[in-house]
Parts: sequence; structure tokens; C-alpha cells
Amino acid sequence: MLPVFVMGLFMLIIYGAYTPHQKAEMQRIVCVKFKAGTSQADVDKHLREFASLRRDIPDIVGYSAGRVLTNTDSNGEFDVVHYLTFRNGDGIEAYNRHPKRAAFVDSNKALWENILEVNSEIQK
Repeated sequence: MLPVFVMGLFMLIIYGAYTPHQKAEMQRIVCVKFKAGTSQADVDKHLREFASLRRDIPDIVGYSAGRVLTNTDSNGEFDVVHYLTFRNGDGIEAYNRHPKRAAFVDSNKALWENILEVNSEIQK
């Protein structure tokens, strides 16, 4: 009886560890243009704080960001771009309502000249 119990316990642990996760189906791209005179330290702080939202908001399943390259045809329209992925549209809505996101926006919006947020499906 003990071997059956041990084998059953082992299978429960393995099943829990290898349960397939839901794939990301939605993404949001956030482009930010900072006001003239915004310091590099403020931009770095913005990037760090936005990245920390990934840990605070469980609906974000993927995140990356970066500065816009100067050799693009963007004409300086935006300074940084954030890429977020979500399992579904409900995840985006939960992100929109999350108090940590609201606190981030409140503490950073004075630095923003322009912001563009675009949601899209992830094509497979």
C-alpha cells in the first residue's frame, strides 16, 4: 500500500509542476514621449517602475521595453516603448484597473508629453 501511496503522491507533484500554461493571446504596446528637459534619471526611473508592474500585476505574462533607436523613421515621436503580453482581454482589463498601474501613472504622467497605447491580438 505504501508504494501505491508514494507513486500517487509523486504523480500529483509531477502533474502540478508540468501543467501546461495558457498561451498569451493579447498584447499591449505602450509608446511614451517625455517632455523636453526630462532627465535621464527620470527616464530610467520610469523604465524601472514600469518593469516592476510585471511583478505586481499577475495578469501580465510577458514584458519587455526599450528606448527608441535614433536611426528609425519615428522622427523622435516617442522615446521608449513597452511591450506587455496577456492571456486574454480580461487580463488587459484587470491591468487597466489595477491600483499599482494607477499609482504608476499618477507618479509619472507629469513627465509625459504624449502616450500611445495599442492593444492587438497575437497571431500564431
